[in-house]
Amino acid sequence: MRKELVLVVGFLMMVCISLAPAADKAVRIGISQIVEHPALDATRKGFTDELAANGYVEGKNVEFDYKNAQNNRPVSGQIARKFVGDKVDLILAISTPSSQDAAAATKQIPILFAAVTDPVLAGLVKSLKPPGGNVSGTMDKSPVPAPLDLIVEILPSVKRLGTVYNSGEANSVASVNDLQAEAVKRGIELVKASATSSSAVRPAAESLVGKVDAIHVPTDNTVVLALESVVKVAQDNKIPLFAADVDSVARGAIAALAVDYYRLGRQTGAMARKVLEKKAKISELPVEYQKELQLHINPGQAQKMGVKLPSSVLKRAAKTIK
Repeated sequence: MRKELVLVVGFLMMVCISLAPAADKAVRIGISQIVEHPALDATRKGFTDELAANGYVEGKNVEFDYKNAQNNRPVSGQIARKFVGDKVDLILAISTPSSQDAAAATKQIPILFAAVTDPVLAGLVKSLKPPGGNVSGTMDKSPVPAPLDLIVEILPSVKRLGTVYNSGEANSVASVNDLQAEAVKRGIELVKASATSSSAVRPAAESLVGKVDAIHVPTDNTVVLALESVVKVAQDNKIPLFAADVDSVARGAIAALAVDYYRLGRQTGAMARKVLEKKAKISELPVEYQKELQLHINPGQAQKMGVKLPSSVLKRAAKTIK
């Protein structure tokens, strides 16, 4: 009787084991980033932190395959195709070029973009409403009046505003076009200097000397990668330098009223959770953006560039670089 009981218990245990759900395999996320600089790095960290805060433990139930293209488009395309070949569960593409390459590589794998200024102009989505395809994400476009308002508040007499950008990057072209449209309304002339490579950034910045009252750097990966060269030109020639991302303020710009890229990454991570947890299809997720902008200032750099920041700006800054 006892032997029979043991056999029955053993049989029931085997049945229970066979009926138990198999351990979920780790979710695989491919992360493609066009280049390393603080804004894009902060976006990536925000994304992974958001997932970690919600139970996605790297090495246990999520695997991140991070690849950096080092500002090389052919390499960016190779990275996207590798992720497709590896059949990852989701692709996070940080920057416009990385997103375009990912979108060109697959129409099946869900793609979330981040740090993209104009996803419609970049050809990633047809509208900011539920896109209907396999691509959605977060945009870093700031309402142009706000940053320009800040420049005018700090420099009321500004008449000629210079900008250094990569004319071959859709992200930058969109930003500069919007900036120019708003500048015209205020009677400000926008003087453009194009740099299609990081080595061309300093000569482009130097071409603005004597022609502008201030310089504004958009969310341009090529220029932001070589930001220190623009800072040097601005310091040497006492030209106030403004940025379109808050992370560039710590690197030498005097001020920026813009999105917080870490928070943007967290926002993108929240979208990823909806897709991974089957709470929404990516085709149903509208493109998101940040409504609240952050003001970061660098009084030390302002002094080096011959500018005294108004008390109104000093008082409301979210972060002051010491």
